[in-house]
Amino acid sequence: MNFIENLTSVWDVLKNTDKPVVLYGMGDGADKVLREFEKLGISPCGVMASDDFVRGQSFHGFTVKRLSDFEDELGDFIVALCFASQLPDVIEHIKSVAIKHAMLVPSVPVFGDNIFNGAFYINNESFINAAYDLLSDDLSRRVFADIIRFQYTGELKYLDACTTDKDEVFKNILKLNGEESYLDLGAYNGDTIEEFLRYSGSYSSITAFEPNAKSFKKLQEFCADMEKISLWQLGSYNRNTQIGFNTKSGRNCAIDVSGTPVQAARVDTILCGKKITYAKLDVEGAEHETLEGMENTIRLFKPKLNVAAYHRSEDLFSLILQIYSLNPDYRFYLRHHPYIPHWDTNLYCV
Repeated sequence: MNFIENLTSVWDVLKNTDKPVVLYGMGDGADKVLREFEKLGISPCGVMASDDFVRGQSFHGFTVKRLSDFEDELGDFIVALCFASQLPDVIEHIKSVAIKHAMLVPSVPVFGDNIFNGAFYINNESFINAAYDLLSDDLSRRVFADIIRFQYTGELKYLDACTTDKDEVFKNILKLNGEESYLDLGAYNGDTIEEFLRYSGSYSSITAFEPNAKSFKKLQEFCADMEKISLWQLGSYNRNTQIGFNTKSGRNCAIDVSGTPVQAARVDTILCGKKITYAKLDVEGAEHETLEGMENTIRLFKPKLNVAAYHRSEDLFSLILQIYSLNPDYRFYLRHHPYIPHWDTNLYCV
C-alpha cells in the first residue's frame, strides 16, 4: 500500500502557502520545527502561546503573543502546533483554535534526527508495508495508516480518527491477571505500576527500572509497602554500560551524550533467567536497544509486551519488525490513546 498517495507533506504546505505561519508553543518541539524551517526556507511570522503563558517573553527572537494578538494583526493565518499534551482541557483548547484557523502539526521526532517526509517514506516503504502486513486486526491497521498519514500531512483529522481509550487494550488484548510477573522499564514515579495494578488486581512479582535519581526516589516511596518487588536505578540498554541522560524532563528524560552519566544494563543480565509474563517499555528512544538487551526473555518466555512506538520516526514500523525477528509467534496490535501529537501510540504484542 502507498499510505500517502495523493497527500501533500506538511512541510510542503507550509513552504508554499501564501498565508502567514504562526508557531504555537515554545520548547524542544518548537526548537526542532524551527531548525527544519530554516533548512526548507520557511519563515514564520511569529510565536504564540496560550493566554496564561504569555508574559512578554521572547523565543528565538520573536515576542511571544496571544492568539487574539495575531488575529488583530493578521486576520487569517496557519497555526503550526509545536507542543504536546494529553490533558483533556488542553486538547479541547487546541481543537477550538483549529476550528477558527487552519492548523497543522509538523512532525518532529521526540528522539533522533529522521523527519517523517516524502524521502523518509520512500526510503522505508518496504519496511512500512512489511510491518503493516504483520498487524493482527483491522483497528491496528487503521491506526497504523492514520498515524503515518498524520505524521506526513500534519492534519489532526487523522489523529482523531484512530484515537481509542486504554481500557479496550487491557480488556481485549493484554487481559492481565493476578499472577503476572511484571517488568516495568521506565517506571518513573510508579504511575505505570499503579496502572498495571488497576487492571491486574494483584501480581506474582514486579521488577522495575528507572534511571532518573529523583524519579527513582519517588518510585521507592510509592512501592515502600509492596512485597515481591525489585527496584533498579538503571536505564535499559543492549549492554551493561554508562550512558548520558538528560534528566531535566521528568518522565521524558532521554538519552543525551552530553547529559548526566547513569548506569544502564541489559535486562537479561538483571533477570538472570527469571520468567516475565508482561513487560512495559517506555524508555525514551532506547526501545530498540532495550529489546536487544532482553532478547532471551522474549525468545524464552514470550511475555506480553506494551511498547511505546512514537519516540523515533521509524518506531512505528521498525519495532514491529524487530520483535517479530525475536519471536515470530507474537500477534501485533497498535493503538493510539488520547494525545496530541501522536505520542502514546503503543505497540501491544501477545
